[in-house]
Amino acid sequence: MPVYYYRAKSDPQNIVEGEIEASSKEAALKKIEDMGYFPVKLEERLAKEAKSKKFLFKRMSPRSLTIFTRQLAILIKAGVPILRALEIISHQTQDSFLKFIVGKIHSDIKEGQSFSMALSKFPTAFSSFYISMVKAGEDSGRVEDTLFRIAGYLKTQREIISKVKIALIYPVIMFLVGIGTVIFMLSFVVPKLMSIFADLGSKLPISTQILISLSNFIKVRWPIIVIVLCIIVFLYMRIRKNKEVKSFLSSLELYIPTVKDFILKKEISRFSRTLELLIKSGIPILKGLKLTIPVLDNEIIKAEFLRSSRDLEDGASLGASLGRSKVFPPFVISLVSIGEESGRLDNTLRELADIYEEELRESTKVFTTLLEPLMILIMGSLVGFIVMAMLLPIFQINMMVK
Repeated sequence: MPVYYYRAKSDPQNIVEGEIEASSKEAALKKIEDMGYFPVKLEERLAKEAKSKKFLFKRMSPRSLTIFTRQLAILIKAGVPILRALEIISHQTQDSFLKFIVGKIHSDIKEGQSFSMALSKFPTAFSSFYISMVKAGEDSGRVEDTLFRIAGYLKTQREIISKVKIALIYPVIMFLVGIGTVIFMLSFVVPKLMSIFADLGSKLPISTQILISLSNFIKVRWPIIVIVLCIIVFLYMRIRKNKEVKSFLSSLELYIPTVKDFILKKEISRFSRTLELLIKSGIPILKGLKLTIPVLDNEIIKAEFLRSSRDLEDGASLGASLGRSKVFPPFVISLVSIGEESGRLDNTLRELADIYEEELRESTKVFTTLLEPLMILIMGSLVGFIVMAMLLPIFQINMMVK
């Protein structure tokens, strides 16, 4: 993918520069604008030059980013100058990527660039939200407090995602074991019984005939099955970032009732927490809204907030704009409107985030509680069908003997 060098205005007085990876010049411009910058220069890097800077576009793990942010906040809070703090972090980390980034940031700051400007050169490691928060902290003279807020935010988001993943581990393992058991029985157990069934001479039950056909298909066609599965995985990996595909999958998520409830809670909690921190850091609501949108996952919900940002530019309130959407619950719209009217939108968003984060945890528990017996029922039915299909001919033999 092409790499573009850019210079842009973060505000009328400040110029930022960096590199960004994008499929086209238009896509690069959009990414820069989504970061809250006004591009003034954009040019494609030579392939060789871009390749030598591969670290610029490697993604930092959420855990490494959280640890880096918290360590830096603690050191600055303790009175350690930022350059010395970066040196300490660079020396103690075992992460080669983080060491590279910290070294580059240290060099840029030493040359006179601001911390936020140095961060902006690593758009895949530091999001536009992160950079804007740091910039707001620099403007207010409280970078350490801002870093503590960012670290807390990153920790909360990691915990939510981790709990969802952990909750799904058992059902997924159960599913894989069940599928593995079925494949094993069809590939090895059923073929051994086929010779016995063939000697019976009588017509086999329908279920047994189906089982034998499946077994023969897997035994003979397994290379084709593997190739088809590999092609499906390959195509999915290629098209999953396609805008139309992402929009379709996002629409599908909001069409299934149980999934819709889960997705809404996840996106609303993330939106509320992110925008709350941005507003609390002194970033105007319109810019904060634009910085929050890239943090979300669902394309339909992102489109709704993008429409709201355009409404805000036209003079509408956030609550009124969200009220025109069919996606958001009335409770969310009412709370946002009340927060705007009272002038305490950041506090309202914090309460909203707390509520939906708690509901998300409860939904995860309920979802996994229902999913586990459902998986047992499905896997049990499949294995039960196979066992019955194998036993029915034997029962027929016993009946004939009697």
